[in-house]
Amino acid sequence: MQDEDLPRPRGDAAEKLASEDLAPLSQDELATRIDLLRAEIARVETHRDMAAAHRKAADALFGKPA
Repeated sequence: MQDEDLPRPRGDAAEKLASEDLAPLSQDELATRIDLLRAEIARVETHRDMAAAHRKAADALFGKPA
């Protein structure tokens, strides 16, 4: 089993964010939070795309494993 096949560890940042109570936040705080989350999503997508390109290059060089 490869690492990417493993489930996320319990208590990771995404799980903590999803369980956080948003009721006490103002509209401005919520807008700021949305901006930060969008920036983080873009960062993760960029990393994912770079990892996929790296994997594709490795597969082309060494052949795709069976």
